[in-house]
Amino acid sequence: MHLYRTTTGFFVQADHAWFSLPDTCWDSLIAHADLQGYLAGIVARGQSVPAPATETMLAPIGTQEVWAAGVTYFRSRTARMEESKDAGGGSFYDRVYSADRPEIFFKATPQRVANPGQAMHLRGDSKWMVPEPELTLVINPRGDVIGYTVGNDLSCRDIEGENPLYLPQAKCFKLCAAVGPCLFITNAPLSPETKIILTITRAGTEAFRGETALSQLKRGVQELAGFLYRDNTFPTGALLMTGTGIVPGDEFTLQSGDEVAIAIDGIGTLVNPMG
Repeated sequence: MHLYRTTTGFFVQADHAWFSLPDTCWDSLIAHADLQGYLAGIVARGQSVPAPATETMLAPIGTQEVWAAGVTYFRSRTARMEESKDAGGGSFYDRVYSADRPEIFFKATPQRVANPGQAMHLRGDSKWMVPEPELTLVINPRGDVIGYTVGNDLSCRDIEGENPLYLPQAKCFKLCAAVGPCLFITNAPLSPETKIILTITRAGTEAFRGETALSQLKRGVQELAGFLYRDNTFPTGALLMTGTGIVPGDEFTLQSGDEVAIAIDGIGTLVNPMG
């Protein structure tokens, strides 16, 4: 089932039919003791309604923080080593890739998250910015992974590469993240063959396309969620981006007006222009 947050309320989509939810608080909905069962009951008892308009779609987030894991794919390990080698930080990423403890960092507050279709922000002091397409975990206050969404971890590779201590500035700024278009609510693990596809369009022409699969993700989703919640609390839950396996070449940087589309099998496609 797919759960949507819109300007006109909350909706669940199941078997190509849409159902309106009576809930008015997103945080309470995410904290439900059995969200999948609750939604299944609404679908079983409810009357289908017209699909909400695309322009009403909001990011599926309430007061949840967005965190991110890094160096979870071999490709991201290689890219991070290359960008930071002149600053003496290259070996950090090689070591964290094979370490027991993953890299986890704070990404965004809800106010810094762009809705589907909303322009993300390109930093004025960065000359090398890329989108990072990421499977994003939806975790309830108890630490259970209750579903998934699509995430864009917009990143400044030059700022991060200058010095690893600049990571917060390279990652966290206004409209630095996007999630959506919905939450895929399931208690079952996703197939390792699940594809993630990134497409960047510039002036109507495809400027970059890449794809990977969850089989390339080195760490398990429960493992990552467990480290995030270790000695930490999230009263309304959290979203956790799980890292990227698609990194455009070193010659590529985003430009204002580019459109970034990230598709994940079974979840949907998140589209955002770059501002």
